Amino acid sequence: MSKRILTKEGLDKLQKELEILKTVERQKVAERIQTAKELGDLSENAEYSEAKEQQALNENRVAEIEDIIKNSEVVDGSGTGSETITIGSTVTVNNGKEDRIYVIVGSNEADPLEGKISNESPMAISFMGKKVGEKASVTTPKGTIEYKIKEVK
Repeated sequence: MSKRILTKEGLDKLQKELEILKTVERQKVAERIQTAKELGDLSENAEYSEAKEQQALNENRVAEIEDIIKNSEVVDGSGTGSETITIGSTVTVNNGKEDRIYVIVGSNEADPLEGKISNESPMAISFMGKKVGEKASVTTPKGTIEYKIKEVK
């Protein structure tokens, strides 16, 4: 299995979620199970079944996050002073109509609505290694779009 890429921010977010799942959520589920047990017959107890299902979902997410963290490489392209676009870079580009700002992140952190694009996406791939003033062409279903790199942080 190849290493996944995470930014420092993405790692921090996952570690925070993991801590909440292991402490707060586990406690809530345990209380729900205990309350449901007190209602009597477990074979026909919908509350108990639901609480056990929630417990399984919580534990699956804990295992998933632990696996992501264990099998990830943390990169931090921000603040390095690099003029070249890498994972972690915040990039301002212009498509001929407007400026757009993107942050290049690992695939686990991608959120296009927040401007976070996966390092595996065609757009990020075309930006990687470029510097301010250079152009990047991205092939889309509507045709090729050319972006001018205006700023790299």
